[in-house]
Amino acid sequence: MKLDNFALQPQTNEWLNELPAELKEDALVGQRRAVNALNNALRQQGTYSNIYALFPTGLLKRDILDSYFNDNHWEFTQWYDWIYLANPTDPLRPLCVNLPSGSADAAIKAIWGFLQRPLDQRDEAYKAIIEQFDTHKLRDYMQQIRDKKAEEIQGESLASVLVGHEHPAPYYYCDRVTEERLFGHIGVQSIEGTVSSELHLIEAGLLHKANGGVLAIEVAQLLENIKLWKRLKDVIEGGEFEWPRQSPDSGAAFFYRPESVPVSIKIVLLGSRNEYAQLREYDEDFDHFFPFLADFHGHYATQNEPVAPYFNYLQYVWQLADVLPLSTDGYSALLRVCARYTDYQQELTLNTVSLLQLLREANDCALQNQHAKIDKAAIDLALQQQRDREGNLAELSRRSILEQQVRIDTHGTAVGQLNGLTVVTMGGSEFGEPSRITATIHYGDGDIIDIERKSDLSGNIHTKGVMILSAYLANQFARHEPLSVSATVVFEQSYYEVDGDSASLGELCCLISALAEQPVKQSLAITGAVDQFGNVQSIGAVNEKIEGYYALCAHRGLNGEQGVIIPQSNKHQLNLNDEIVEAVKNGQFHVYTVEHVEEALELLTEIPIKTLFQHVRDRTLDSSDNDQPRSFWRRIFS
Repeated sequence: MKLDNFALQPQTNEWLNELPAELKEDALVGQRRAVNALNNALRQQGTYSNIYALFPTGLLKRDILDSYFNDNHWEFTQWYDWIYLANPTDPLRPLCVNLPSGSADAAIKAIWGFLQRPLDQRDEAYKAIIEQFDTHKLRDYMQQIRDKKAEEIQGESLASVLVGHEHPAPYYYCDRVTEERLFGHIGVQSIEGTVSSELHLIEAGLLHKANGGVLAIEVAQLLENIKLWKRLKDVIEGGEFEWPRQSPDSGAAFFYRPESVPVSIKIVLLGSRNEYAQLREYDEDFDHFFPFLADFHGHYATQNEPVAPYFNYLQYVWQLADVLPLSTDGYSALLRVCARYTDYQQELTLNTVSLLQLLREANDCALQNQHAKIDKAAIDLALQQQRDREGNLAELSRRSILEQQVRIDTHGTAVGQLNGLTVVTMGGSEFGEPSRITATIHYGDGDIIDIERKSDLSGNIHTKGVMILSAYLANQFARHEPLSVSATVVFEQSYYEVDGDSASLGELCCLISALAEQPVKQSLAITGAVDQFGNVQSIGAVNEKIEGYYALCAHRGLNGEQGVIIPQSNKHQLNLNDEIVEAVKNGQFHVYTVEHVEEALELLTEIPIKTLFQHVRDRTLDSSDNDQPRSFWRRIFS
């Protein structure tokens, strides 16, 4: 099928019709699945109901969590202040006491005042403290010191606040994961050669600060030290935090053991899918402790959702970028870029970082041209600047073709030769370029020799693709009698490993051209994978491949015959630049889609497929009815 220019880009004008009159920032657009998982998890209490939040590249985790927890909270959140009080019976075992949120300083002051009172004047103060700061642990502590004098309690200080919660956060975020940052630390001091610890040297970690609420932890850094993971798991499973013992060489500090802290917390691990898979494989208990998967998307599917909410996401990115407002055609250009980033016409990216970078660069372009808004010209210029920065290798590669150092024909016809569309990834750059595929035949027993594989330049997937096209040829032409010829196929002037199966359609067409001795057009480049029945299957990087071939043809001069053949299944991934769209509109360049190898062969040869296949049979089948030499065994037994 020959595509018109309207099929080569997403129809952004239809999306613009859904632009709301009023916009509000929303970082959670398109994340319904993940939000539902978080909602379900936050309605659960207990050890076995924590969350793994899976984030693709480009999403700002902190912004998403801020947006979610502004309106949601763990249903079992219960904030307490936590203090350590001197143990009246053992100065090396300070006691951990919880208090109502925001009352730590007042409670310590009240307890100190209580101890200053004579023993026979404490009853009212005792009752007042119990009534004002009523927790089980406080009542236990007050019972222990009820008949104690202040001087009987050993230590440098009476109390130290571990965590005070006058204004607790909706959630706590541990991005730089270290042992001290996550679990806290007990410091030591040296006085006259004696190393010891004291209440004021106990420092809280984020685990203590988030105790009673939600703690989000970056899993990548957590896994760099597997001991941290095991320790976190012990806290979750045991429901309490126990301070680690000092090393034996730390003197008296070795014997300092503060009471453990009861922990009730909801843990959210933040990471990638690879890290999620690693944890599930490494720890057989991981699924028990983290049964809820909040899978955040990188794409917004317009097939399933209205486009209007997406503009609220763009408003969030725009506010974050702090740039000029967008004009109508600026919105249109931005939406096209959003679709290009996803590789699908009907999907829009949620990659905040990429859009943030683009808007800021487009803003600079608009300011340089003294424009009051970011328009299409500013966005196009920003994109062009990005391509220029990354395009050095692509230009060098194209120049080698233009100077005939690498031979690529873009006009005329040839037997057993055509242009395959490939994508090159090198040095951090990715670009499309054509590659000349050739095939030759010789007398043999039907084998197809892949020179790339023989020279150890073929990846596993490419080798599989060649085997599949060999199966197609055997199924099509050698069901009942063997082929009397063998063939070789190769990517000419290719000096690096070839992998992927996207060239198998081109290799198959090239082989059939050689087998039939029928020329194919050099003006058409081709890409696609095939199965054993000749059906054409989708490939990746279709836009880059087309743009790479078009750039070469444009440098040589468009003659109205050049074009590309791609799989029909890749049609909805097309998002080509304006220059190609205009060339297609004017009939200077063509984009064809095919579903079967036979359609591609008819485009390349302009010969009916039955006639072409008959040429192959006449030249290759080991039959006494044709002029080809018969095989050794046929000559003996006929």
